[in-house]
Amino acid sequence: MRIYGKGFNFSQDGPGNRLVYHLAGCNMKCIWCSNPEGLDFSAGKDYSIEEILNECKSSRMLFFSGGGVTFTCGEATMQPDELIELLKALKLEGINTCIETNGTSNRLLEIAEYTDYLIMDFKHFDNKKHKEFTRVENKQVKANFEELSKTGRQLHIRIPLINQINAEYPEKYAEYFSLHNTDNIAFEFLSYHEYGKEKWKEEYKVKNGFITKEILKSFEDAFISKGLKLIKT
Repeated sequence: MRIYGKGFNFSQDGPGNRLVYHLAGCNMKCIWCSNPEGLDFSAGKDYSIEEILNECKSSRMLFFSGGGVTFTCGEATMQPDELIELLKALKLEGINTCIETNGTSNRLLEIAEYTDYLIMDFKHFDNKKHKEFTRVENKQVKANFEELSKTGRQLHIRIPLINQINAEYPEKYAEYFSLHNTDNIAFEFLSYHEYGKEKWKEEYKVKNGFITKEILKSFEDAFISKGLKLIKT
C-alpha cells in the first residue's frame, strides 16, 4: 500500500482519536486541494499490509473515545484490493475503521461493507461544474450516494463551500439530498480555507474563495428545512 503520510488526529477524521493514513494518488485534481503533495501516486513509500496491521495493533491503547484507524487522501479507494484486505484484517482484530473518500470508486459499496465509519465528499451537484473544478464527473458519486442511502447505513457527507464555485445553491443541494433516505446520514459543511495554498507547485487557481457567515447559514437553514441532519467536527 502506497502511503505518503500518517499520524494521529482527534475527531476530524472520524470519531475519537485515530491513526490516520494518507494514501498516495488521487483521480481528482480539485483546484482547492489542501494536500496537493499526495495527488501523484509516486508520493510516499510502499508498506506491506502486515506492516500497517502491526502498527495499528500496537496503537490500540491510543484509540480512545471510540477511535481507530482512518484511510484518507489522496484517494484511498484507488488502492481497493489492498484497502479491502487491510479493512478485513482490522475488523478481525476489532479495530474501528474509517474511510474518507471522494465517492468516485465503482467499488465503494464493496469497500463500505468492511468500513465502520464512512465519510464521503460531495463537491458539486452539477455534473458539468463538478468536472470543471475537479476534472472528474459526479455521476458515480451520485450513484454511490443513492445506493448507500438505500442501505440505511451510517454515512457522513462533507460539502466544501467555496465562493464562485458551489456556494450559491443551498436549496438545490438540500432538494437533491431530501429525495433520498437520509435517516442515518449526517451532513457537514466545510468552509473554504487556504491551508494548502503554499504547497502548490503550479498556479493556485481559486480566487476569492472564502464564504461569508450568511452563506454558511443559508446552507444550514436550507438543510434543516428539509429535515437533514447537520454535524460539525
